[in-house]
Amino acid sequence: MATEIKAPTFPESVADGVVATWHKKIGEACSRDELLVDIETDKVVLEVVAPADGMLKEILKNEDDTVLSEEVIAIFEAGAVAAATAPEAESAPVVSDTNVSAEEPILSPAARKIANEKGIDPAAISGTGKGGRVTKEDVVRHAEQRPAPTPAAQVSSAPRVEATTPVFAGERTEKRVPMTRLRARVAQRLIEAQQTAAMLTTFNEVNMKPVMELRSRYKEQFEKRHGIRLGFMSFFVKACAEALRRYPAVNASIDGNDIVYHGYQDIGVAVSSDRGLVVPILRNAENMSLADIEAKIREYGKKAQGGKLDIEDMTGGTFTISNGGVFGSLLSTPILNPPQSAILGMHKIQERPMAVNGQVEILPMMNLALSYDHRLLDGKEAVTFLVTIKELLEDPARILLEL
Repeated sequence: MATEIKAPTFPESVADGVVATWHKKIGEACSRDELLVDIETDKVVLEVVAPADGMLKEILKNEDDTVLSEEVIAIFEAGAVAAATAPEAESAPVVSDTNVSAEEPILSPAARKIANEKGIDPAAISGTGKGGRVTKEDVVRHAEQRPAPTPAAQVSSAPRVEATTPVFAGERTEKRVPMTRLRARVAQRLIEAQQTAAMLTTFNEVNMKPVMELRSRYKEQFEKRHGIRLGFMSFFVKACAEALRRYPAVNASIDGNDIVYHGYQDIGVAVSSDRGLVVPILRNAENMSLADIEAKIREYGKKAQGGKLDIEDMTGGTFTISNGGVFGSLLSTPILNPPQSAILGMHKIQERPMAVNGQVEILPMMNLALSYDHRLLDGKEAVTFLVTIKELLEDPARILLEL
């Protein structure tokens, strides 16, 4: 029985998508829930799976074609037996594995692409797919488990050149690749933020010693009780949630000539992935415990690395936290995530000499940066909001007591 394969339903914030990779050829057998095609949007890569056992009868949208929400992209024949010699198979818009020798593992196109990008030998990967096929999840898992490269391997940042291409001493190489939809969308939104908002940044610094001491004192008990490690981000999320409650304009957004005040605090936490920076949302962060926050961030981190984040995970948000400190940043000016009115930038914790009650002490200090839309927030409100976060972190008991 023929069935239409449609693109996923996109939310209003996503206009369209692009067919990234077909994982099945016309006439190739597939099982129910087996991956057929990846659809890349400006937020995430969405996977479309087989509705039943059968095979692809016709592909209507080839790779790199633009697709709309719920648009028909292929015809699926349920219960059909794959015809290995079917003439349609020659026109399938995916890379064939017929040139691979019997000794080499069979990789899906997505897995092969990731393996090439990360410089991984496919023969070193154990495939968990059908017939020993190596999936993209296998490649990602192998990349996470393999040891870090030697210092010598880390020195060179030259473009990677395929082994079949001879490289001569002193040759200047270049590589041109199309910008992903995610990177293109990020670039567009950054330009829009700078062109449409009256963006300003205020800075402060926070003594992290109280939080570090509290974390050190209770981290073992916390992990034993909740099964999750206690990090710094949960303290910042709770401090921001309390500060947003006190200063609702920071949690608001501009819609035309209106100011929209949100009665909830959906805080986005920037997470790094292979496709770039993504911002999944902690819904109703004001009602979450430290353990809830840590568990959710860990869940999002794993999904981001595995390319499993859903559009719903990143849609919305009333405030954003970006942590450049994990990469060693000491100070930066984060750019707004429209239509939000503010974003907090965390940075590296570094010991510095500080004057305390007339005495010099060495303290672990972190620079904080709050970028905000001056159309909605005045300087006093932005500064006092950031000072509130500083005070809560320097006396973390106030976070739990809501003081």
